[in-house]
This record gives sequence, C-alpha cells and structure tokens, in this order.
Amino acid sequence: MKRCSLFLAIAIAVVATGVASHDARAGNIPLPTQLSSFVNPDGSSNGNITTVLAPGEGPIGDTFSKFSYSTDPVGAPPTAANITVKAFLPPGSNEGGITFSGGFNAAPGMTVDYALSYVVTAAPGHFITDATLSAAMGNNGGTGSVSIVELLTFPDGSGKSMEVSLPGSSSETITFPGVTSILVQKDMFLNGGSLGANVTFVNQGFSSTAVPEPASLALLGIGMTGFLAFRRFFKKTSVA
Repeated sequence: MKRCSLFLAIAIAVVATGVASHDARAGNIPLPTQLSSFVNPDGSSNGNITTVLAPGEGPIGDTFSKFSYSTDPVGAPPTAANITVKAFLPPGSNEGGITFSGGFNAAPGMTVDYALSYVVTAAPGHFITDATLSAAMGNNGGTGSVSIVELLTFPDGSGKSMEVSLPGSSSETITFPGVTSILVQKDMFLNGGSLGANVTFVNQGFSSTAVPEPASLALLGIGMTGFLAFRRFFKKTSVA
C-alpha cells in the first residue's frame, strides 16, 4: 500500500511539473511586443516574462519579468499599450538587453513622472556583471529637462544607482561583482519647460559571464596547489 501511495505521489508531482513548465512556456512573450503584454490595466505585473538572447550566450538568454508601470499624473500618456518593448542587442557586443519606446513626453509648463520596473535574471550558468543605461531625449530647443534615475537592487539587498539626463550625459555604464538577478527601478522625470520635453526611447543592456564549472575550479585548485608545492621545493633546493 505504501509503495502504491509513493508511486501515486510521484505521478502527481510529474504532472504538476509538466503543467508548471507549460505555464512558464506560455508566459514567455517574444519581442517586439507592447508593454501591456506584461502588465495589468493598473500597471502591476501579470506574470508574463520575456527572454533576450545575447550574442555568444548560446540558446538561453537573460529573462525579464515582474514588470510594473505607473505615471504621475495618473493616466498620462503613453499607456502601456502604446509602449513598444524590443530586444536591445548592440552590434559587436555580448550585451543582451531591452528597449522601451513610445513617446514619453511633457507638454510645455507641465511635469510628468514615469515609473517603470522589472527584474532581469541571468541565463543559467551565468552572472550579470555590468549594466548600461542610455536614452534619446529632447526639449525642442527650449528650457525643458529630462532626468532618468535608475536604482539597481541585488539579491543581497545592496544596490547601485545610475542616471542619464538632458542637459547632461545620455549614457552611463556601471560594473559590479557578478549577480544572478537585479531588480531594476527606473524613474523618468520630464519637465516640459518652454517648449516641452520628450524621451523617444530608453535602452538597457547587461553583460554577463559564464560561471566556472566545478570541474574547472577543481583543476584550477589542483594546479595552484602543485605550483605552490613546486615553489617550496625549489626554495629548499636553492638553500641547500
């Protein structure tokens, strides 16, 4: 009886795993698409994900999930349905990332604050080691300004920030010790000034490196041990 119960439990677990895998595949949205594919009408995450393959990373790339989007004032355009999400793959680079475009703007004399967040998870067997933020910003030759501030939070609770702005720099790159995932929180503040301000697109790229395999680490350790032993032997021989 116990054996039958065990087999039944295993069968149920296998079926559940298959359903979970099917749901995960169904929720992996190919790019390009609209941000509304990843958020509910209220801007909260609907659970869908997307995977971006960086050149040279093999068949699996970084995964982007847990998207959220809000505006202040509430309802300021563009809506999530009018924001295009595309893969960001700079030529000649091993970065894989994501691009948001859709006409973020503030009319003359107005201010608009856009909040956009998501989680990026490294491909299995990889660490994310840097992040690049860039944007196309404009003010039509007037006094308008743009500030895009981004907070990166790592699994251990630590974090780093980066910023691009107009006037100022349109691109910034930061490096950090390898991590498996990052919570990315963007705050885009547009001041329309005299002639308005806009953000045409925002690019986000991430570089990653492969995690050394245990066998490789073991061989490295053996090699270092042998090297140190050889040095000690050489020193003793020289003294003698």
